Amino acid sequence: MAHQRSSQPRLSPSSYEEDIRAVLAPRLAYFEAVARHEHVTRAAQELGVPQSTLSRAMVRLEADLGVALFARKGRTVSLTQAGRTFLTSAERALAEVEKAADSVRADADPTAGRVSFGFLHTMGSETVPALIRAFRADHPRVRFQLVQNYGEAMIERLRAGGLDLCLTSPVPDAPDLVTRRLDEQRLRLVVPDDHRLATRRRIRLAEAADETFVTLEPGYGLRRITDDLCTEAGFTPRVAFEGEEAETLRGLVAAGLGVALLPPPAVARPGVVELTVTAPRAVREIGVAWLDGHPDTPPVAAFKRFLLSRRGNLLPD
Repeated sequence: MAHQRSSQPRLSPSSYEEDIRAVLAPRLAYFEAVARHEHVTRAAQELGVPQSTLSRAMVRLEADLGVALFARKGRTVSLTQAGRTFLTSAERALAEVEKAADSVRADADPTAGRVSFGFLHTMGSETVPALIRAFRADHPRVRFQLVQNYGEAMIERLRAGGLDLCLTSPVPDAPDLVTRRLDEQRLRLVVPDDHRLATRRRIRLAEAADETFVTLEPGYGLRRITDDLCTEAGFTPRVAFEGEEAETLRGLVAAGLGVALLPPPAVARPGVVELTVTAPRAVREIGVAWLDGHPDTPPVAAFKRFLLSRRGNLLPD
């Protein structure tokens, strides 16, 4: 039999959880005030509601629970044993609500709020620290919750509400996202320093068609870009290793395991030579993404404006 909702819900063993919350939640503060004052009129004055409204709310609460919470003598009341038990949990629930309210207010504070910001692994050593340092010159108390991950994982987290915005590549194209292209980064073909191509400064990617590649795992944006560039150059790369960190790949290139298409390193690594790719045009776009239609808190809005102001000047020289 389908569950029938009445205009005045009542608790029963068959009640749905949402019914219980709907009945109890609005009355917890009323109950706590009456229990604390042990007087309906004084509680009503504190809450700013008519005494009759408060009295009726307590009668309905007892009816919904099926137990007496108060022993009454005029407008003076005292808690029953059931009332004392219920008060302990009610106070704990109200304290958690107050704690949650304080937390979200603090996160939205214009001068000291929180920004949940995601970025690619390859942007963690220089780009993101420089961005945060520059932003905090004018917003010194803003707090950051940072997430470093590959692009698809960050977009999933963005959609789940775990991030306010993220730097990613390639720049996604999805109807539920707002994206802005901020910069582009040239990719280089990285080869061991004793490789046959190591004496070159420039190379067409097709010249590496017979090489073994080390790449990031499928799902990483840089892996997709690598595969697309190789396809454009007329070949499918032969992959010897799939990893999670660009600098791990650079180390494996130095060890002679293969070659790789990578962005410039933060610090030059010995044992490799980095060649400019002349064809096809080997770049990756870096962009910022956020959920369409989601309101920003003041600190998130400020950081978003800051990122957009860095368009064309996002990456270190």
